Amino acid sequence: MTSSAQLPPGGGGVGEVADGPRPYRTGGAGPAPSKPAAPPVVRGRAALLTAALAVALLAAAVLAAGVGAYHISPGDVLSSTAHRLHLGGHGLGRVGESVLWNVRLPRVVLALLVGASLGCAGALMQGVFGNPLAEPGVIGISTGAAVGAVAAIALGIDVFGNWTVSAFAFASGLATVLLVYALSRSGGRTEVVTLILTGIAVNAFAGALIGLFIFFADNAQVTQITFWQLGSLSQATWPKVLAVLPCAAAGLVIAPMYARKLDLLALGERPARHLGVDVERLRIALVLVVALLTAAAVAVAGVITFVGLLVPHLLRMAAGPGHRFLVPGSALGGALVLVVADLAARTVAEPAELPLGVLTALVGSPFFFWLLRRTRRRQGGWA
Repeated sequence: MTSSAQLPPGGGGVGEVADGPRPYRTGGAGPAPSKPAAPPVVRGRAALLTAALAVALLAAAVLAAGVGAYHISPGDVLSSTAHRLHLGGHGLGRVGESVLWNVRLPRVVLALLVGASLGCAGALMQGVFGNPLAEPGVIGISTGAAVGAVAAIALGIDVFGNWTVSAFAFASGLATVLLVYALSRSGGRTEVVTLILTGIAVNAFAGALIGLFIFFADNAQVTQITFWQLGSLSQATWPKVLAVLPCAAAGLVIAPMYARKLDLLALGERPARHLGVDVERLRIALVLVVALLTAAAVAVAGVITFVGLLVPHLLRMAAGPGHRFLVPGSALGGALVLVVADLAARTVAEPAELPLGVLTALVGSPFFFWLLRRTRRRQGGWA
């Protein structure tokens, strides 16, 4: 599947960008043209978009921290934060401080971490596999990581304390992504069509395993497992934030270090090797980073799909394919999307709360369908 050119059998495609098509190769068949330097207008657009995303994220976080059954104005949110940091400001009283710091802010920070992890993981997936339709949830990584978390819950395993669920989610997510990657390789290259079809099969198998665990679980465990299936941040606490923070922070710090190599990989495997990139080592390293980020997100929020698909693709169309912007920009965009989505999930149907994973799927699925239709129309069909 590609965005604007005919997909070679089992190969990569062409990514859609604002300034026209770019090479999006996964195989090493033939040299690609040299990559031109990003024009100043594209670099300026990327810088402007980064600043806009950062400002919008800050505004959304302040708004989300104040909106709810107990209303807190944005000014009071900022004043209380400054007061806690000994920078002036004032407290909000016992009830206001408790609502803000024990209920709202842990949830906002967790949404920020989970969204940034999923957005960054999606950008890396699309760069590694050379196709803008690649996403951790689409190829089964999210559901695979959920299997490990659900197994830990259903079997009552607590060997690592608060880290148990995260550890099992990471191990299961890592095993899943390595399996999908191995099955998608043929003749020394990654077959994108096989990648997506393998992801469908892995999702089905993981769903069956989750169903099996539900069958043997008691009522309390079934409630927890349902949380993983639907996705939610309703149980956010500071200990959960601290549990996921090391994994998310490590992945978010490591990912931008590979931006230049991802740009070279976009030229094709053979040109990238000629320019000094160890393609297989690069892919393995980034697959591990994707597993780390996705498992960290799933461990605390359950299965939340389409964030890693929608955000990087829109940013690529808006500011070009350069990964020096795309990787950190997708982290910012993913954080913004999930903070806003979580705010909508808990306010749209008050006093009830919509499952976050259901809400992102309701929005993301039509976008994915539109992307498939647009791709097919632009390249004249796939037959």
